[in-house]
Amino acid sequence: MVGEQISVEQLQAYISAGLPADSLILDVRTPEEFSKGAISGAVNIPVDELADKIESLSGYKKIYINCLSGGRSQMAIAMLSAAGLTAELYNVTSGILAWRAAGYPLV
Repeated sequence: MVGEQISVEQLQAYISAGLPADSLILDVRTPEEFSKGAISGAVNIPVDELADKIESLSGYKKIYINCLSGGRSQMAIAMLSAAGLTAELYNVTSGILAWRAAGYPLV
C-alpha cells in the first residue's frame, strides 16, 4: 500500500486504542517546527534528511506521516516508496494544522 490518506480523527482513534509497537508516527517537519508542538510519541525526521535515515524505518509495518499541512508528508511517502520501504504508509491529511483545529493535544 502506498500513501493512503488518513484523517487526524482516524489517527487519534488509533492512538487512543494503543498503536502497536510496529507502528510509527513520523513527523517530517523541521526540528524548529517540531519543537513548537508535535503529536505525542512522534519521531522527527525532517523530509530533507529522510533519504539518509530510511534504514531506521525498515522495522515498522505501518508509518503515519505528518507535517504542517500534508504536502511534505506526501513528498516523504513518495521518497520512501521509491526507496522500496515495505511498510504501509499513511499521509495524515492536513497535518498538524488539522490536528490543532480538532483540539487534539500536542507535546
